[in-house]
Amino acid sequence: MLENCHDARERWGGVNELIDRWLKERQNLIVRYCELSDPDSKSEPGSLSEKFGRLCEVLLDYVSAGHFEIYEQLIQEAKEFDDGGIELASRVYPRIQQSTELALDFNDRLDGGRIEEQDVPALFEELSKLGEALETRFESEDFLIEHLHNVHADKVMSSA
Repeated sequence: MLENCHDARERWGGVNELIDRWLKERQNLIVRYCELSDPDSKSEPGSLSEKFGRLCEVLLDYVSAGHFEIYEQLIQEAKEFDDGGIELASRVYPRIQQSTELALDFNDRLDGGRIEEQDVPALFEELSKLGEALETRFESEDFLIEHLHNVHADKVMSSA
C-alpha cells in the first residue's frame, strides 16, 4: 500500500512540473501577443512579420503541448481517480478545441509569409478574435487543471 502511495506521488508530481512549464509557455504566448497589441507595432511592416512569426511559433508550441501532453495527463488522472472528471472534461474540451482551430487557421493564414501593408487591418482584426479565443481557452484550461488535477493533490499527499 505504501508503495502505491509513493507511485501516485511520483506520477502526479511530474504532472505538476509539466503544468508549470506549460503555464510558463502561456506567459510567453501572452507576451508575444501583447507585443503585437501595441499600437506602435502596426507602423513597422518588416518587424511586424517577425513579431507575427514569433507569435505563431509560440502559439503552435503552446497549443500542441496542451493537446499532446497536458490534456492527456489530466484525462489519465481523471480516469484513475474516477470522480466525474471525464464527464467534466468532455463538456469543457469542445471550447478548447474551437480555440485550437482558430489558432491553427491564424497560423495558416500567415504561413511564414511577409505581411503586406494592405493586409494589416484584417490581420489585426483576426488577432483580436484570437485574443478573445485565447482568453476563453485559458479560463477553460485553468478550470480543467483545478478540477482534474489540483483537486486530487490532497488525495495524493494524504495517501503518502
